Amino acid sequence: MNSTPQQTQEHQESGDVVVAVTGCPKEDARTVFDVLRRSFASDRPAGDTPEEASDNRPTVWTATVDVTETKAGAEPAQLSTPVTVEAQGGYWAVDRLREHLADAFAVRVVGTAAGDQEQEVRLRLESHRPA
Repeated sequence: MNSTPQQTQEHQESGDVVVAVTGCPKEDARTVFDVLRRSFASDRPAGDTPEEASDNRPTVWTATVDVTETKAGAEPAQLSTPVTVEAQGGYWAVDRLREHLADAFAVRVVGTAAGDQEQEVRLRLESHRPA
């Protein structure tokens, strides 16, 4: 069996990325998870709607996505406010997730923590501005 460098990389490193969304209305969290669910295998089922857990504490919504295979490309999506996303996983997987999110949103890296095998990246997502 022939393999490409990307396929070899995929088999050496897990494609799982833990994604945490916070600092936004539940509708915006759903928009982010919908983009990810249409593109990658996710532990959040279709139609799953994030709910607020508390009125006086920030809510953090989480999902695990497998970025090994792309089901569909991302299309621009609208957010009502900027959204903070924390992504944790292997270097290749987190980079692939970030690149994919950049097709749907304006993405800015606002923080990173690097480990031996994994990295954690804090992203700020906003709607693309019209050209």
